[in-house]
Amino acid sequence: MRAEVRQVADGTYLVHGHNTNWVILKDGDAVTLVDTGYPGDRTGLLESLAEVGSSPDAVAAVLITHAHNDHLGSAEYLRAAHGTPVYLHPAEVPHARRDFLQQATIADVVRNAWRPGVLPWAVHVIRVGGTEQHPVTSPEPFPTEGALDLPGRPVPVHTPGHTDGHCVYHLPDAGIVISGDALVSGHAISRLKGPQLLPDFFHHDRARTLASLDVVGALDGDTLLPGHGPLHHGSVRAAAEQARERAS
Repeated sequence: MRAEVRQVADGTYLVHGHNTNWVILKDGDAVTLVDTGYPGDRTGLLESLAEVGSSPDAVAAVLITHAHNDHLGSAEYLRAAHGTPVYLHPAEVPHARRDFLQQATIADVVRNAWRPGVLPWAVHVIRVGGTEQHPVTSPEPFPTEGALDLPGRPVPVHTPGHTDGHCVYHLPDAGIVISGDALVSGHAISRLKGPQLLPDFFHHDRARTLASLDVVGALDGDTLLPGHGPLHHGSVRAAAEQARERAS
């Protein structure tokens, strides 16, 4: 399956891989890559860079929303093969090194196997390398506060809960929020469409995940680029409120 590249705004692209998304922020030939999909998404990741007229050598940095396997997949490859820095929230740096793992376990999946779609999703995860571990050898905390001096000028915003160091990335001038797994618009095991939280067993701390919806909702924006599901147009505040209502 080829990754699907969709231009959202000038220099901003949402890419749909194997049930997970990443974002390309382009300025000239240089890009910032937000997340990298599953390990099995590497071909699609490289093809998506080529499709927007860039290349792995032109990636100024990889920003990670959170260090789950379906977002971290090719970060270490880019760091080791191309010298690309990999930046995360300070609380997520040790998670990316795999000093610990805040991720749904096999036992969690087994306990939720009764849910429609869980078993096909689990088989898919195995096929695309989702159970493999690809730690980042030398992940780094964000080098500055506020807007990062990278293509797209993304602003990291700490939204803990899904993991301790989860961050969304705000593009205030474009009214875009790259929301990772703090707020999604769909998932392979969800029957809901539109803004929602992932099922509870995916979150390290559900209470903090809910609290972080207020942080996301306070960001000025009308376009949501989620870690899972399609592009969502509409008030980010309203999207966060809808996700909270559905989670209650």
